[in-house]
Amino acid sequence: MNLLQKTLAIAIAATGFAVVTNVMADEKSPAEAAIDYRQGAFTMIKHHFGPMGAMVKGEMEFNAAEFAKNADAVAALSKFPANGFIAGSYEGETEAKPEIELNADDFKKKMETFQVEAAALAEVAKGGDIAAIKPQFGKVGESCKACHKEYKKD
Repeated sequence: MNLLQKTLAIAIAATGFAVVTNVMADEKSPAEAAIDYRQGAFTMIKHHFGPMGAMVKGEMEFNAAEFAKNADAVAALSKFPANGFIAGSYEGETEAKPEIELNADDFKKKMETFQVEAAALAEVAKGGDIAAIKPQFGKVGESCKACHKEYKKD
């Protein structure tokens, strides 16, 4: 496949994705779309966080390059979930509590702490030293738990 064919294939795929996304968006309320958005972001975070946790706990062999790649992904993804918490999106297929809306400033602060700690983990991970990584990984985990404790349904 030459460059023009590859470019055309990518353009067709992107157009198809845009059309499907618009059709799907039309079928959902803004609250439902927000729930899907944040759940998708959290699913991606979990996908990258899990292997790091296994490495930190010794359940999986430590691979510095793989850990750093996952830490970079979590740092980037940490910025997305907050966009999915909109008014009226705390009912239905969600584990988010309505208290998020009532305590918006506290929730925002906790989300920002998660972002800061995740970015710090990505930086520490670049060094490849598991002894330095473990405490920072713990801080990221604690930032997650701080939100879950108050704002996630059991």
